[in-house]
Amino acid sequence: MSNDENSGIMSRDENVEYLKYTGYLWQPGRNMRVICGILVLFWAAGIINHSVSGKGLSIVEKAVKLIPACAEDQDLIGRLEADAGTNVNLCYQCGKCTAGCPAAFAMDYPPRQIIRLLQLGMVKPALQAESIWICATCETCSTRCPRGVDIASLMDALRREALRQGQTDKKVAAFNQAFLNCVKLFGRTYEAGILLQHNLKTGQPFKDAQYGLPMMKRGKVGVLPTRIKNRDEIKKIFERAQELGGE
Repeated sequence: MSNDENSGIMSRDENVEYLKYTGYLWQPGRNMRVICGILVLFWAAGIINHSVSGKGLSIVEKAVKLIPACAEDQDLIGRLEADAGTNVNLCYQCGKCTAGCPAAFAMDYPPRQIIRLLQLGMVKPALQAESIWICATCETCSTRCPRGVDIASLMDALRREALRQGQTDKKVAAFNQAFLNCVKLFGRTYEAGILLQHNLKTGQPFKDAQYGLPMMKRGKVGVLPTRIKNRDEIKKIFERAQELGGE
């Protein structure tokens, strides 16, 4: 046994073997494989410019170029803010509205992103978004907003503007009108009447007809509408809304 073995100190050859084992010593074969793997990951993530190989564009070239909103769009945003009684520039994008929204999972643009579109002057995408029609106006977003932005009222203002400009699907507009007609006539929703009106206006009279009888048997849908008391008060609400410029 050598003096090194007696003293507990490894020899030079033992040091080399130990470093190879632990990976601290440069080994061309294994280390090159690691480096190549890292480079491939960087390339896939776009960190390395794809244009080096003559294919694709750099990340900077792919960036969206925003231009200032035109005067017409700025006026429209101002009108929407006035109708909703709120200011979109108060929003600092904390996301509490989207986190609390029960319908955000079904939206193409959650509430936070709708506000951001308006902040950037992108009015057309906001008016064409399905989100403004999916919104249930539950007021959760407005209640949670730490800046006091009335997002629910803004969604309602966007719906009215979309209807005025014809920026919505005819089926959505037909359902909206059928719902309001039933509330105006009966003071509450009448599911069978809404379905019938919507299907007739959209040219699909027998859509979902197979579900009608089973739901009526289970008491989920009434054959005849239920009317509330003091329906004249409901009509006054609609008349007042029309006087204020509502549809």
